[in-house]
Amino acid sequence: MGTRRRPAVDGRQLSEQVAGHVREAIMIGELRAPAYIRTEHLAAELGVSATPVREALMILHSEGAVRWEPRRGFRVLPLTERDVADLFDVQAHLAGELAARAAAALREEDLDRLEDLQARLERAARDGDTELVDRLNHEIHRTINRSSGSHRLTALLTSTVHYVPLRFFGTVEGWTEASARDHAPVLAALRARDAEAARAAMSAHIRHVGRLLIDHLRARGVLEEPPR
Repeated sequence: MGTRRRPAVDGRQLSEQVAGHVREAIMIGELRAPAYIRTEHLAAELGVSATPVREALMILHSEGAVRWEPRRGFRVLPLTERDVADLFDVQAHLAGELAARAAAALREEDLDRLEDLQARLERAARDGDTELVDRLNHEIHRTINRSSGSHRLTALLTSTVHYVPLRFFGTVEGWTEASARDHAPVLAALRARDAEAARAAMSAHIRHVGRLLIDHLRARGVLEEPPR
């Protein structure tokens, strides 16, 4: 797995932060099936005690990312194309519904701000500034989701986003261009107050990003064939 820094404090419990690091390591292929994750080794690499690591691995066990095997430890389970596609299908449904609801709820000044953020994102994409694209992309989606007025649905979407290696997207071929291009029909639909068009455009955008990630992971040899 390599030396990993201690998870930064970000408001979540330490066990959740450790779980996030391991999720990312599995998703990007740093940890692959059928490897075992040794609690004491991971604790030493992250500079934390064994307790949050054990708690994190139990969280991942409940999610199906790893499996506890008595007297042997936690084994990484295979990551398949179907796993990633299913994840983005769920996100596409939730994000599409939130965009549809935001179409009626966004204020004119919110729409102006979204269009300004998008213009800045497109400039950053042309300049190759993937870090800025990432920040602006996050702010655009956060503004739309929050404007929907659907706090529980937004929380559900956030819980699925935890499975996606967001900091890794800058290395995915086509991601920056997708963020620059795919948002245009979303924002146009929101400006027109067209809920159905907003739902369709946002869902298409999320599925597009999912396909890009799948292609990237397949090229890296991270994905495994599903069991027959």
